[in-house]
Amino acid sequence: MNYCLEVKNLFRTYPNSNFSLEDVSFSLPRGSIMGFVGENGAGKTTTMSMILNTIKRDSGTIKIFGEEMTDERTDIRNHIGVVFDAINFPGALTADKLSAVFQDIYREWDDALFRNLIRRLQVPAQIPIKDLSRGMTMKLATAVAMSHGAKLLLLDEATSGLDPIVREEMLDLFLEFVENEEHSILMSSHITSDLEKIADYITFIHKGKIILTEQKDTLLYKFGMCRCKADQFHTLDESEYVAYRKRGLQIEVLISDKDSFSKKHRDFIVDGVTIDEIMLLLVKGDQ
Repeated sequence: MNYCLEVKNLFRTYPNSNFSLEDVSFSLPRGSIMGFVGENGAGKTTTMSMILNTIKRDSGTIKIFGEEMTDERTDIRNHIGVVFDAINFPGALTADKLSAVFQDIYREWDDALFRNLIRRLQVPAQIPIKDLSRGMTMKLATAVAMSHGAKLLLLDEATSGLDPIVREEMLDLFLEFVENEEHSILMSSHITSDLEKIADYITFIHKGKIILTEQKDTLLYKFGMCRCKADQFHTLDESEYVAYRKRGLQIEVLISDKDSFSKKHRDFIVDGVTIDEIMLLLVKGDQ
């Protein structure tokens, strides 16, 4: 498979801290969107910063477009568009002036595309950035990220703070971006319903470790949730479920193949499952 991004065996420890990244590995195919999911502090932003080489790794490899990311590879960096939760554009600049600045920074800056994007996203071109709402600032950052020839977008909570209608517009933009099969997106979001709409793959990270990477459709249509009593649960073999947790008098059981499970256990009821529910069971479950 042709990958846009390959992260292998990534380690990073922090002295005097309980947090570390341990053996983080995943691959993002070209022309696809990967949702990067985990609770606050799980390691999503740290991983993305290491991909950008702004945080140094202790060990492991990161390849972007098949090439190792290093400080010297500015040619690679120019083809990465970034939208992080904290935006650091100079507050006195307007979108108009910001475009003029980036024309001098990026060799492939597309002013016509940028103007089209801010019109589409209804970002005012002549209001100082410091006077824009957080949602408007995120939309401006997204327009910038998509206007300098980027082939890989790293989006860290890029739809956070946006109302549902604007979020839908942003998701449409992301889908249009990956219509070019050379483009890919790694997107973290706490709004997992957004990822359910557009992601091709979901990677779960918990306490600095990758706990599952799977195609989104497999998670939504093949995985399932079984709720049963304790005596029923104890009849199951450990190989038949991924995780479980006790809630009151019931036990919630995460199943990786609900059709096969239902054929074998006809007295169990297995429902569909959301990305949120899968993450909750993987993180909070007893196994």
